[in-house]
Amino acid sequence: MRTLTPKQDQIKQDWFVIDASEQVLGRLSTKVASILRGKHKPYYTPHLDTGDFVIVVNAEKIHLTGNKSLAKTYSRFSGYPSGLKQIPYRRMLEEKPEEIIKHAIKGMLPKNALGRKMFKKLKVYAGSVHPHDAQQPKTLS
Repeated sequence: MRTLTPKQDQIKQDWFVIDASEQVLGRLSTKVASILRGKHKPYYTPHLDTGDFVIVVNAEKIHLTGNKSLAKTYSRFSGYPSGLKQIPYRRMLEEKPEEIIKHAIKGMLPKNALGRKMFKKLKVYAGSVHPHDAQQPKTLS
């Protein structure tokens, strides 16, 4: 029996909406990363983009378990001396709540061109309104 690899015209990409209010960041991120990769489909292929588009709303209502909301920091380094910038989780939640979810999901995708292509299918919004009603997204619980 041969393994079937889907052709590009056989891959159907749907749109899903996920409400992030009162959900744990890690558990939400793993679910979204799995949908972006296409692991929920019967014809999942690791080297093809078989995933779906995901819209995450209410990003400002995400929460962390334990003491992480006080201890977690986000770091970036410019490459220059004294170029390390660290932003605490609380400040990031006030200023850019979408970036918290994007950062968590991006770390769960492949680190190559295919992963960057999958990441472009993620849309995150702080509020409950999104501009993708024309795509008729399905709601995931």
